[in-house]
Amino acid sequence: MATRKGKKSKKSAKKAGKKSARKPAKKAKKAAPKKAKKAASKRKPNAAFMKAMTPSAVLAAVVGSMPLPRTEVTKKIWDYIKKNKLQDSINKRLINADEKLRQVFGGKRQVSMFEMTKLVSNHLK
Repeated sequence: MATRKGKKSKKSAKKAGKKSARKPAKKAKKAAPKKAKKAASKRKPNAAFMKAMTPSAVLAAVVGSMPLPRTEVTKKIWDYIKKNKLQDSINKRLINADEKLRQVFGGKRQVSMFEMTKLVSNHLK
């Protein structure tokens, strides 16, 4: 029986040694204080986006022939897409082109909304 006690004492000594060998828990970092933003200064629009650009004849069939900023051209194209229900019903990021938009999109039948802006920029001067 004496051997059993010896074994237990060795195990408990090993466990005690393991517990003391553990590293202390890391302390949580405190967030740095944020600087207060100026309430008086407002965000200024980028002048490049606000510059009026003339659409090509193909794009003019969709948005009109008057010079417009890029932002307005994009809005008018989206109005045309929603009016004619050209947005794909399953994947809303895709646009199904009709005859007018197919010419703008370089003959593609379906274009993603991100690719659309790239293709439309080719028709602005």
